[in-house]
Amino acid sequence: MTKRVAVLPGDGIGVEVTREAMETVREACTVTGRRIDLEYFPYGADHYLKTGETLPPGAMETLAGFDAIFVGALGDPRVPDNRHAADILLGLRFGLDLYVNHRPVRLLDDRLCPLKGRTTADVDFVIFRENTEGLYVGVGGLFKRGTPDEIAIQEDINTRKGVERICRHAFEHATAHDRGKVLMSDKSNALVHGHDIWQRAFREVAGDYPAIEASHMYVDALAMQMIKDPSQFEVIVTCNMFGDILSDLGAQLQGGLGLAASANLHPGRTGLFEPVHGSAPRHAGRNIANPMGAILSAAMMLREIAHEEEAALLEQAVTACVRDGRTTRDLGGSCGTKETGDEVRRMMRPRS
Repeated sequence: MTKRVAVLPGDGIGVEVTREAMETVREACTVTGRRIDLEYFPYGADHYLKTGETLPPGAMETLAGFDAIFVGALGDPRVPDNRHAADILLGLRFGLDLYVNHRPVRLLDDRLCPLKGRTTADVDFVIFRENTEGLYVGVGGLFKRGTPDEIAIQEDINTRKGVERICRHAFEHATAHDRGKVLMSDKSNALVHGHDIWQRAFREVAGDYPAIEASHMYVDALAMQMIKDPSQFEVIVTCNMFGDILSDLGAQLQGGLGLAASANLHPGRTGLFEPVHGSAPRHAGRNIANPMGAILSAAMMLREIAHEEEAALLEQAVTACVRDGRTTRDLGGSCGTKETGDEVRRMMRPRS
């Protein structure tokens, strides 16, 4: 059966890196002889400024009918509050109930790690971030705005259902991928109400997986330990905001945001895949953005829709290019965005 992918190229460099990622997906399918249909949607800053729409009526239902959704970076200075970006990205995460944010942290070449003496064997773990609750749900408000007595309230929402299902997903991933350790991180010593539920739910879920070593660190201690000794981690699960911060720290351990891939998932439903760097409008159109994070996000997408062979082709080609120095300047190479994509695609083709 031919898989169908909805593509939202986004803004700024999102358009360029998405183009390279989708061309690489097409190339992988050409190599394997499998078909994939890519359908493009214009939702982004240009569309919003032209129509006033972020996602038009019915768009959520339409996108949910695809096998996967790929989104480029969103954000444009012509939309000062970036409302379109929030409505599209957070709207899809919440509207499709994509409660798993999956961020792999894997070093592809020793020279890219900023930590002295660390190798590819030391940086290979995954962070699961709860994606639909926490401080990002937008519950709160402002009172007496613009006055000396102004009050701002932002609520941290944690439900038993939400916490339990992300913890269970982490243990299921560990079981399926031969990972022996799952660590939960919170700040329950200070957030005694909101994060007490994380403590209790994690312990109870862990009891269903006796073969997996379950442990806990407060988030500040975890950030320190990720720098001190990243090799001790295999699977990390945490709340929305902490996962956002820790996963970017993890990205730096693997060589920067240019290599950072992500998936937004609800097992059994349509997932959303995106590189995690910004839209960098000032770099748009200059052929300097690193497309590898987008290509690796596409590999995650392919694996999720049961295109395992194609996913492996993308990952192996990116790794080979990184180790050979055929990269953009942020990774020490001299290639442009398009040339990096060309190199990755060349690596996937059978040798004659």
